[in-house]
Amino acid sequence: MPFGVDEAGKGPALGSMFAAAVHCEDTDALPEGIADSKRLAPERREELAATLREDDRIAVGVSEITPSLIDDPETDMNSLAVRAHAEAIDGVLEAAGLSADSPASGRCDACDTDADRFARRVADACEPERDLELTAAHGADDEDPIVGAASIVAKVERDASMAALADEYGPVGSGYPSDPTTRAFLESHVADRGELPPFARESWSTCADVLADAEQTGLEQF
Repeated sequence: MPFGVDEAGKGPALGSMFAAAVHCEDTDALPEGIADSKRLAPERREELAATLREDDRIAVGVSEITPSLIDDPETDMNSLAVRAHAEAIDGVLEAAGLSADSPASGRCDACDTDADRFARRVADACEPERDLELTAAHGADDEDPIVGAASIVAKVERDASMAALADEYGPVGSGYPSDPTTRAFLESHVADRGELPPFARESWSTCADVLADAEQTGLEQF
């Protein structure tokens, strides 16, 4: 499969979700050490992502789904994952110089319990009239090197966005609900300002609970 797609940041309470697609006609061009991004140290992910972007034989496409989109009651995370994958695919095929009528094939890491359904939904969401053969599989980022490459790019994009937020707001952690740094940041921010930070996923229970706890504390003090 000449291109692979994966996402990063579907589950955090803070920050955007990113999807990345990597296109490479010859997988021998991929740098050594490609693996599921979760298996790699951050420094190694950054090195590999830079190598992928610098190689003229490799094209990269990235899509960002912001917290405001995630909080939109008219959509859901599965649909947003479909949108992100489709936008990344359209971006990478354009970057690779493939027109809409040029045949293309690729694989996604499935973001749905039904991998075939996910592939169909993503293909339907891509640019109309594109001659696209798309499959999806669970664990594709661990089994397919080009999907693994996409997972690395997506994770590096997500990490960079969180690092930029930390530069502006102080330690925000990974953004995941299980991260004590993230939880401490949310509680401190809400206590100081009476509202969630603008990059919080307000509809996530973690954020809603922190806000509710702060409001309850304020009432008790009053």
